[in-house]
Amino acid sequence: MTIGIIGAGNMGGAIIGGIVSGGIAQPSDIIVSDLNKEKINELKNEYGIKPGTSNADAAAADILFLCVKPNVVYQVIEGIKDKVRDNTIVISIVAGQPIEKLETAFENDKLKLVRVMPNTPALVGEGMAAVVPNANADEIDTAKVLEIFNSFGRAERVTESLMDAVTAVSGSSPAYVFMFIEAMADAAVQGGMPRAQAYTFAAQSVLGSARMVLETGKHPGELKDMVCSPAGTTIDAVAVLEEEGMRSAVMKAMKACINKSKSM
Repeated sequence: MTIGIIGAGNMGGAIIGGIVSGGIAQPSDIIVSDLNKEKINELKNEYGIKPGTSNADAAAADILFLCVKPNVVYQVIEGIKDKVRDNTIVISIVAGQPIEKLETAFENDKLKLVRVMPNTPALVGEGMAAVVPNANADEIDTAKVLEIFNSFGRAERVTESLMDAVTAVSGSSPAYVFMFIEAMADAAVQGGMPRAQAYTFAAQSVLGSARMVLETGKHPGELKDMVCSPAGTTIDAVAVLEEEGMRSAVMKAMKACINKSKSM
């Protein structure tokens, strides 16, 4: 199986790393195309991938990833649409671009297209990806895509109507979490803890808390209650967060994210 990747940015690199580490394809069967030749050479040296001389080289693969920005994706498609075979699975991680619009650009009513929204924690093997196949991509095709994205995190199939919500809850949310970690670390520094140590304590606490949600299956509220002892320190902190509108701020921020995603 050959895999073509157009766009060698952070997500393209994460996808390559997951494919190689998961044994999904041999590095020599991964063809990567990008205008940034320096980045291509870095990926070649790190993983042993095959540099493409043009986007057309990547487009001839069995599975093709479109990992480019929304403002150039249709220019890219125009240059490769005649090179993509009917049995090729095209995976788009391009933000805000619906399946119907991408299908129209390819001008191929047999095109197997899967829209995916990944996120940057894929860079450390902890990504979350939403997967939406079009009508031509069958269960086997979809299973292949899920396997790839599960190799560097988690992936679930959703309906396309949820993709704007996905953008807010996983695609953009690492930024909110980083802000939360930074704020906790700042407070720890204010309390006398060295900066580097503060980041470690804050980040590990977020990581551990997230794993508790995923692995225990308990409601986040129940897990919160487990930490809040009567008349203890935690409930005082929680009371301040409630007074300052933490929940409301997060929900408003995500609503703004959803609205922006819809308008793209």
